[in-house]
Amino acid sequence: MALKEISSNKCFEGFQKVFEHDSTELKCKMRFGIYLPPKAESGKCPVIYWLSGLTCTEQNFITKAAFHQAASEHGLIIVAPDTSPRGCNIDGEEESWDFGTGAGFYVNATQDPWKTNYRMYSYIVDELPHLINGNFPADGDRSSIFGHSMGGHGALICALKNPGKYKTVSAFAPICNPIQCPWGQKAFTGYLGSDTSKWEEYDATNLVKNYSGSKLDVLIDQGKDDQFLAAGQLLPDNFIAACTERNIPVVFRLQEGYDHSYFFITTFISDHIKHHAKYLQA
Repeated sequence: MALKEISSNKCFEGFQKVFEHDSTELKCKMRFGIYLPPKAESGKCPVIYWLSGLTCTEQNFITKAAFHQAASEHGLIIVAPDTSPRGCNIDGEEESWDFGTGAGFYVNATQDPWKTNYRMYSYIVDELPHLINGNFPADGDRSSIFGHSMGGHGALICALKNPGKYKTVSAFAPICNPIQCPWGQKAFTGYLGSDTSKWEEYDATNLVKNYSGSKLDVLIDQGKDDQFLAAGQLLPDNFIAACTERNIPVVFRLQEGYDHSYFFITTFISDHIKHHAKYLQA
């Protein structure tokens, strides 16, 4: 599959690049950011996939999160894809910020007119890793996943639905129980239809209740002053309760004074990369 390099910038002795390709899952052109640490010049490196939140592109994380130094030091490739298909000319895809463009919710849509293009779950779990492993010095047996908000939801469900595929998972302010919050209910109704039993396979709190795979250590950071926590969009308590019930280890850190922004992510990103490095380099 042909990759077109869009940009390349040297950063902490490695390179932050952006590529474009034609996606078979999403049937449109897609872009992803990839950081190649200096270690990638001499051998294969583990990979962490980052999933961004609502309204984001591949640019937000690579320009705002200040992760490059930690990734360089730990010898980790970091891949940051877009959050939805783009330019599919679907009626209504540009109408709201929390549905359609920039809001793929990391599900495989089953409803018209979304089901042809909006297959972000399969793109993240299957197509993108295949592309990365085939074109870069990535060790496909050592990968993990993390994300923010809608992307935190995406990271959690990808890890929980694919036991053993990811060595660990972490999240910043994830949407933990989408079937119970307004964002999730709007997205799932549109993409998956009105049968709420179909929603459960994309809900981390529900998935964790039935998880029986290999051991997964979950790290979650949540800002205490996050307006979306107060608005009942994130519901971490429901996820933590489900993890506790199933004896799944989760470290949940409520960070005093922090909000939902990239300033919060930047503050704790090195902790998350260190968490991933521990499992990827074990």
